[in-house]
Amino acid sequence: MKSKCLHFLLATLLLSVGFLITAPKAQAKELASRLGIGYRSAYVTFNLPSLAAYYYPSSDLAVIGSLGVDTQEDASLFAFMGGVRRILFKEENMNFFMGGNVAMVNQEILAKKESGFELAAIVGGEFFINGLESLGLNFETGVGISNVKKVRFRTLGDSFVSAGMIFYF
Repeated sequence: MKSKCLHFLLATLLLSVGFLITAPKAQAKELASRLGIGYRSAYVTFNLPSLAAYYYPSSDLAVIGSLGVDTQEDASLFAFMGGVRRILFKEENMNFFMGGNVAMVNQEILAKKESGFELAAIVGGEFFINGLESLGLNFETGVGISNVKKVRFRTLGDSFVSAGMIFYF
């Protein structure tokens, strides 16, 4: 069961990356060579707000990363995530994207530590408010798999309130 779920997710991620590379270029909100800093909370295993950084080396491709830490005694959480995002199409105040994330996660419950990884394939959007073009509000959905404790396959869905808010320089 574990290997079938893992193979399915890996195949989905490979297809997504292939689409990301070959998809036609989008036009609208320009983010090329911009760095964004903010927060996000889009992990498969648990809800952990994280500091996030987005960098767009080109107008349609982003590299993202986030780090979340909670040192609560007997219930600590740690997550480090990296990913890639490709803008599929753009509206005047919104970019629609798809991408993939990989994360290393660790959780402690009653002095028992569990570590593992997460893989996720996502689609979503980033909304920009008129007059605040440097502030992006994210929402995402997709599928993910985690091997913390046991293999867990899960659908994902986060609104702009929890998925992230990024300020672009």
